[in-house]
Amino acid sequence: MEKELKIFKALAHPLRMDIINLLSESGELCVCVIQEKFKVSQSNLSQHLKILKDATILNSRKDGGWVYYSLKNKIISDILKQLKKY
Repeated sequence: MEKELKIFKALAHPLRMDIINLLSESGELCVCVIQEKFKVSQSNLSQHLKILKDATILNSRKDGGWVYYSLKNKIISDILKQLKKY
């Protein structure tokens, strides 16, 4: 049950929900693209991405000096789409 609670806590912020929706639509994106989209500071965005990654919602990979994020599992996106129907 602890893992599920960590996931729900990670989802309990509008910016993190927006990040998940963006990655659901776009696939893998560089941090710089996510930052530009939401007009947030790099440090603020990094904190939110870390929470999502720690909750096993996101994958990350480095390519040179760039970090790319993607959804770890499409199920989260599917659940959010179902919730929007209510």
